[in-house]
Amino acid sequence: MAVAAPSEAVGGSLVHSHGCSKQSSSPRTPKPSFQVSLPLRSPNKSLTVLKRDKLSSIPQPTKLKSSCSSQISKKNNKKKSVPVTSPGCTTSDVLHLMDALCLPVPPDMYTSFISECTSTVHSHGADDLHAHITRSGLQQPPLSLLNRLLLMHVSCGRLELARHLFGGMPSKDLKSWATMIVAYLNSGDYQEAMDLFLKMLHRISMLEFPAWIMVCLLKLCVCTANMDLGRQVHGCSLKLGHANNLSLASCLINFYGKFRSLESANTVFDQLTHHNSLTWMARLINNSREELFFQVFKDFTEIGKSGIKTNSLMFSCVLKACARMHDHGRCGRQVHANAIKLGLDTDAYVRCGLVDMYGKSGLLRDAKRVFEMSSDRRNNASWNAMLGGYIRNELYLEAIKFLYEMKAAGLQLQQSLLDELRIACGSSTRSLGELYAAKV
Repeated sequence: MAVAAPSEAVGGSLVHSHGCSKQSSSPRTPKPSFQVSLPLRSPNKSLTVLKRDKLSSIPQPTKLKSSCSSQISKKNNKKKSVPVTSPGCTTSDVLHLMDALCLPVPPDMYTSFISECTSTVHSHGADDLHAHITRSGLQQPPLSLLNRLLLMHVSCGRLELARHLFGGMPSKDLKSWATMIVAYLNSGDYQEAMDLFLKMLHRISMLEFPAWIMVCLLKLCVCTANMDLGRQVHGCSLKLGHANNLSLASCLINFYGKFRSLESANTVFDQLTHHNSLTWMARLINNSREELFFQVFKDFTEIGKSGIKTNSLMFSCVLKACARMHDHGRCGRQVHANAIKLGLDTDAYVRCGLVDMYGKSGLLRDAKRVFEMSSDRRNNASWNAMLGGYIRNELYLEAIKFLYEMKAAGLQLQQSLLDELRIACGSSTRSLGELYAAKV
């Protein structure tokens, strides 16, 4: 609804709202000043009608556009939501204005508002919006609208409101159940999520589940230590033809690895027709957990040969394995050279892993060189890794000096390393300060 601005006399011409001008023969008269009051958020405030030359600074209203945001899983190709309100104008402002103008809010506009509150995680706006929908007396809201409301409350962290809404829904579909299950899973209420999942199985067959829901269920099975149910999910995924779904396969490999069933995990890995960084990372973690350190290094070498792009997490994992090989850093040096070639040696995780690997391999000079090349001097992990290298190589005086450097830098010391240093120095009756003062 547009408010037409009155015509003005400018420079002897009569300027009309449609942009045309006409010469006026009458003498110029003073323009009357008046105000129009609109009952917005503050009824006592008034809105002054601006001149045409100032209207350009007012932000134009954004065209309403309905968008769908019913997916629960986080995907890399998320579509950017179109804001339905201009900057500085909230959903509550628009609803107040439409109430003042006695205009009903159509369901598609409610959908747009819900999508915006969900994407911006605006909890107060979500509460106002839900209350407005309730007051509007919308007869039999469609299930899609209720699912969006459910997702909105979950995204805003209002789990109690979501639970109340879910309990009062006359009908529920797979999205409704999945939203609440994932909400309980993310909040750490694993048993509640499992109970809700078992209730869902009485209404919806597992054969109707998409792959992303099975991923969530496998994570839930790990959290609740329910291996039998996880095996059922695996069997169902095979029936549905998800055998080569890499996201689901990586979760299955991780699932079996958490239950120390390395043979089943390797079977899932070997049956894949192709691999990506997710499946390889899950395999590296499993072998490292089982202390198969040379196998971790072998797999890392195979990743490079297969052409799959390695990342900092892979380097961090294989460096932890190299640190425990007791090969005087031979494999670790190869990994370091590979990181330099790929430009990942400056990554904080990789650099910390290098310091730890060289320190545990007895190569303190290399560890010190990597540590001093770090641009991030506030990284607690790197400092503690360097301190651990001094302690393991029995360089206690250097370790004590390094303690004072850490204190001067305002860094937090790992308590286990401090206890280890005290025991090694025999300082049960003497403070580290006294020990340091006596040796320097």
